[in-house]
Amino acid sequence: MNPDARLKPFQHKMELSIEALGKELAGIRAGRATVALLEPVKVEAYGSMMPLNQVASVSAPDARMLSVNVWDKGMVKAVEKAIRECGANLNPAVEGQTIRVPIPPLSEERRQELSKLAGKYAEEAKIAVRNIRRDAMDLIKQLEKDGEIGEDVMHKLSDAVQELTNEFSKNIENALATRQKEITQI
Repeated sequence: MNPDARLKPFQHKMELSIEALGKELAGIRAGRATVALLEPVKVEAYGSMMPLNQVASVSAPDARMLSVNVWDKGMVKAVEKAIRECGANLNPAVEGQTIRVPIPPLSEERRQELSKLAGKYAEEAKIAVRNIRRDAMDLIKQLEKDGEIGEDVMHKLSDAVQELTNEFSKNIENALATRQKEITQI
């Protein structure tokens, strides 16, 4: 088995951590209307909690407005309630089966809070990547201890894991810097 094949599962886990971070950062309001803002919203529908995108379509007709087109008339009130209570400080207005969600401009204080939240998400992603690194290193040490690989291969694999960790940590920092810049721009 070549070293790359042994590291693939760990690289994949790190990629999933970056992907999760991207979704979390996309859900943070940056002053512009984006459909990702409503992705975390869950609606009580048909006896269970469902993601908003399974009961309605969401669009951003302009920079300060989201439009939610509810597919089932009976779900309009539940969708409105879910949006109102999602914690994004939104005040939806119902027009038939369409719910208009105006996006208010962000205050400087709120921008700072959102920037800190983005930093928290990035730190959680870094911790996840470091935990994956630790698991990979433990596996490498166990392989060497069991005599499956030699000391030189162990060092080579350890260096490769550290390079992966550094690369993904840099990706996290870049994603955070980009999102914080978007949040703090007026």
